[in-house]
Amino acid sequence: MLKFKGTVKQTPEYRGAACARSASIHAARVPFPAPADLPDSRTPRQGLPKKPELLAPAGDWECLQAAIENGSDAVYFGLDRFNARMRATNFTMADLPDVMRRLHLRGLRGYVTFNTLVFPDEMEDAESFLRSIMVAGVDAAIVQDVGICRLIRALSPDFPIHASTQMTITSAAGVAFARSVGADLVVLARENSIGDVSRIREELADGPNALPLEVFVHGALCVAFSGQCLTSESLGGRSANRGECAQACRLPYELVSDGRDVDLGDRRYLLSPQDLAGIGVLKELIRAGVASLKIEGRLKSPEYVAGVTRVYRQALDAAWGEEIGQPTGRPDAARARYELEMSFSRGLYPGWFHGTNNRELVHARFGTKRGVYLGVVTQVGQEHAAVALESDLRPGDGVVFDRGRPDEKEEGGRVYSVERSFHGDAILKFGRGAIDWSRVREGNRLWKTSDPALKRELRGTFTGESLRSTRPLDLEVHGHANSPLIVFARDEMGHSVRVDSAATLSAAHTQPLRDEVLRAQLGRLGGTPFHLGRLQNRVEGEVIIPLSELNQMRRRIVSEIEQARVAPLRWTVLSPEDVRRPSLTPSPSPAREPALVAVIRQAEQLEAAWQAGVRTVYCEFENPKHYRETVRAFRDLAAGTPGKPEIWVAPPRIFLPGEDWIIKQVRSCEADGYLVRNPDHLRAFAGDRKRGDFSLNVANPWSAEHFIGVCGLERVTASYDLNAGQLAALLRDSPPDWYDITVHQRMPMFHMNHCVFCAFLSDGKDYRDCGRPCDSHAVALRDRVGALLPLKADAGCRNTVFNNRAQTGAEFLKQLLEAGARSFRVEFVTESPDEVRHTLERYQALLEGRISGAELWKELKLINQIGVTRGQLGG
Repeated sequence: MLKFKGTVKQTPEYRGAACARSASIHAARVPFPAPADLPDSRTPRQGLPKKPELLAPAGDWECLQAAIENGSDAVYFGLDRFNARMRATNFTMADLPDVMRRLHLRGLRGYVTFNTLVFPDEMEDAESFLRSIMVAGVDAAIVQDVGICRLIRALSPDFPIHASTQMTITSAAGVAFARSVGADLVVLARENSIGDVSRIREELADGPNALPLEVFVHGALCVAFSGQCLTSESLGGRSANRGECAQACRLPYELVSDGRDVDLGDRRYLLSPQDLAGIGVLKELIRAGVASLKIEGRLKSPEYVAGVTRVYRQALDAAWGEEIGQPTGRPDAARARYELEMSFSRGLYPGWFHGTNNRELVHARFGTKRGVYLGVVTQVGQEHAAVALESDLRPGDGVVFDRGRPDEKEEGGRVYSVERSFHGDAILKFGRGAIDWSRVREGNRLWKTSDPALKRELRGTFTGESLRSTRPLDLEVHGHANSPLIVFARDEMGHSVRVDSAATLSAAHTQPLRDEVLRAQLGRLGGTPFHLGRLQNRVEGEVIIPLSELNQMRRRIVSEIEQARVAPLRWTVLSPEDVRRPSLTPSPSPAREPALVAVIRQAEQLEAAWQAGVRTVYCEFENPKHYRETVRAFRDLAAGTPGKPEIWVAPPRIFLPGEDWIIKQVRSCEADGYLVRNPDHLRAFAGDRKRGDFSLNVANPWSAEHFIGVCGLERVTASYDLNAGQLAALLRDSPPDWYDITVHQRMPMFHMNHCVFCAFLSDGKDYRDCGRPCDSHAVALRDRVGALLPLKADAGCRNTVFNNRAQTGAEFLKQLLEAGARSFRVEFVTESPDEVRHTLERYQALLEGRISGAELWKELKLINQIGVTRGQLGG
């Protein structure tokens, strides 16, 4: 293995990820002063933050080129493993050097997405993969897994890590936690408002935990917190934490309240948010100190990448110009919105940037691409429709008639002609047989779904030989008679070169080297990645040099700057023998007898769990104020009981700025210990007994060792993504007594900042005016196959949708016991006390060998599944 140590990097950019490639400097043949400090055109006024980076997605080569030519500052992309968009075309490791060369030549940074959980048996491959990424000169890796963050930092002290939004970082404590595992930048959760971002920045200020912050500014909104969605896993054995999201949020659901269907009219897409569009809040994001603005869309087309990147480039430049007092003119807002809607739109909305408005976030009328709203059908003829148009429509455009049932076949096609009626409505005609007019009705909404002219325009921005997006090249020219002409050049990334003329300067009798001559010759940069930026003419006296010499110098400048730009970044990469690996030796502790842990979500389940013989109880209640009475009830049950019965309580899974009151309420119950579910809990319960819940996404020993050895947790709950074979590998590769293993649960599928109770059972927009229907109604969602999925709300008004049936790992219990597991969680949601007691008694019988796993799951009618993969051990 190659060993790179002690290399020197320049870090002109805010995050250190865009290190300048070294450039050779030609020796001067005559003494001249060092070049003046050419001002960076992007340097802000004193007190202002730096201009945010515009970060675009790339799922393939065409998308990459579309991002480059339409003005992105950086591109993020996945390789063929370990990324959260495995359905994208992605790039291969063999492509990586060419990708980075192309990006760096054009002045862009390139970030590889490594944003999935990594399982124990994959860590060796992950290490090899990471080494290749580092040696290829990638600017940073976007990472979800805490263990992978630690592995990267063990391999390299300086390779940049960007903490993915999959890490569910929502607070200053989350940023500090990311810093502690080696991150150099944090991608905040989409659920953070601009106010949250400002509070996080203020709390961290310039302290030791301050990091640049990145936010998603455009694209699809996940209804669930990223990194906390287990829906695809629960329903189809495909994990969103492994890049295999099946987008169940985009499907129709029915709402059932207190056993009765709620009439919602045509609102059936209850979990499908509109698409995020932050174009109207760019100035606020700049003022909040956001360092990077991220466009979602690695599964989208190159035309989408081109269009959205172009719109945001223009808007960001305009907003920045106004902020620094150098206005450049505002783009056409109506045209920008049109292009964004035509690129891809389920409706455009600023997400949570301005706080929570549950009724607007999810309109619930469709979950698929629509485009631009055209108007309402006013009349249907035999071969035409009349529409009251509210937007431009031309022959050749594609449209769809919206009957309010997008899950059924919809009529649509390309418009053949657009004529005006006497009443002013537009008469639309289509090709013969293109539309089944019996399925079109007055009152249907009409949407424009494609604009061929716009698509051709966008495609023209990234195809062909022309370079449409160039970077400034600043020049400083020195010289005097009887000496060479010397040009110092510097690009926007900080690379500097010096080029001396072969000929010497002569006294000029006519046409001396004025600014206009230098600009005309040295500024002829067409066909290169550059345009002339600032030119400083420091030539002394009236001198002249052949124009051919200036042309030669220009070509040499471009060549040497290009060489400097494409030289791979040189990160420190340690050899395998120098890598410090976690200590995974089992701690000397007495062997524990196997035991069940009951996880209850209703106070009335407590006594049933106790009667079944369970002596450790975890509580996760919707309202933490009920913990105190439940802890007292447990103490009464445990009075005089031998051993050490324990009750632990869980704060809400997510913490957002301003929710410290919830933590205080949880602490006031004085439980035996607390379930840590996010970084704020690590801080809040630092001096208490604590164990890690499943939301920490512990999938490998490197992650577990950090939470146990560094954060002081007694145990952690193994990730729900691990199947039985992967759990066995986790227990084999690290001390088994570190883990709680969940063997029975109704999978908590969606965990959302979107409140279904508020949006569809009230007229309010958030907790302040909704009337809290969650306190008085038992609510479930009915899916397409008729399953009723329980819906619960927590103290922070976050909703969790649970699976309707419990799944079990009963058949694998014997193998897990042989691997050393001793603590097994059995979870409940809405089960009655009798169901709780009976279920726990059957699992106790399984632990004691009195029944088999198959007998248990068949008797209780459970789903025979643990983790993502169904079936046999290791399958």
